[in-house]
Amino acid sequence: MKRLFTIFLLSLACAGLARAQFHTGSRRGEAGSTEVNTAREMPSGNTVAPRWENPRMFGKDVFTFARVRYASGASGGAFGGGAGWDTDAPDSDLNLSYRLQQMTAIKVDPNGRFVDLTDPALSDFPWLYIAEPGSMYFTPDEVAALRKYLQNGGFLMLDDFWGDAAWKNVQYYLKKVLPTRNFVEVPMDHPLYHCVFEIQAKGQIPNMNTAIDSEQTGVTYERNHDGEVKTVHHRGIFDEKGRLMVLATHNTDTGEGWESEGVNDYFFRNFSERIAYPLGINIIFYVMTH
Repeated sequence: MKRLFTIFLLSLACAGLARAQFHTGSRRGEAGSTEVNTAREMPSGNTVAPRWENPRMFGKDVFTFARVRYASGASGGAFGGGAGWDTDAPDSDLNLSYRLQQMTAIKVDPNGRFVDLTDPALSDFPWLYIAEPGSMYFTPDEVAALRKYLQNGGFLMLDDFWGDAAWKNVQYYLKKVLPTRNFVEVPMDHPLYHCVFEIQAKGQIPNMNTAIDSEQTGVTYERNHDGEVKTVHHRGIFDEKGRLMVLATHNTDTGEGWESEGVNDYFFRNFSERIAYPLGINIIFYVMTH
């Protein structure tokens, strides 16, 4: 697996996140075809993500947010359902990228990528993100490509899926990818939770309306899903040497915390700043240094 950080011994700025002054707006464009493409080409959601440039000397030696494009079955995946691979894009991808370079010395690509699992360039991205995996469907070629990617040192984060059916879908396809490996709950003493920010609990992030209502209701789980959705799970798949290859954040929507940080001050302070960004930054830092 090609690592993108040859200059990664860094000093970390671990102070509290400073809120950027985003304004509502939109960007228009198309996602592209089957090639790796820039996330800025997607229509925007709620915020206008900032732009930045890296010194030329870094070239490609930067972190790039790589989001996986997948096909969805007629009614979602094998068991579940969901909105699709581009949920919360591109704002979540770009906002996390900005915060990562703002809060650490990591140089980050200002343009995220949408990538297919069968793309020859997949190994250029040591960190992959899948949204709404309750609706994902993998072809046999994609299963084989993802298996090779993970076994060669790559990392996959699955996020924003709720309930039992969506979880069964994730289990089903990851078992195809890694048939000898099983998901286990990641314990809170794992170094992932203590490498940049000290994370003491697995916080829950719902959709925006539920999050805002939670100031009065105290409810942070989304009610419109099957099964038991009150409990957040961070389940991982480890290789034979104990390396974390896959992390599934279930019954929570971390990407919403990145995407909608500029929409509502209560949401920013309680979900983006406290939960989504510390977790996202810690995951990326851990993956890139282990």
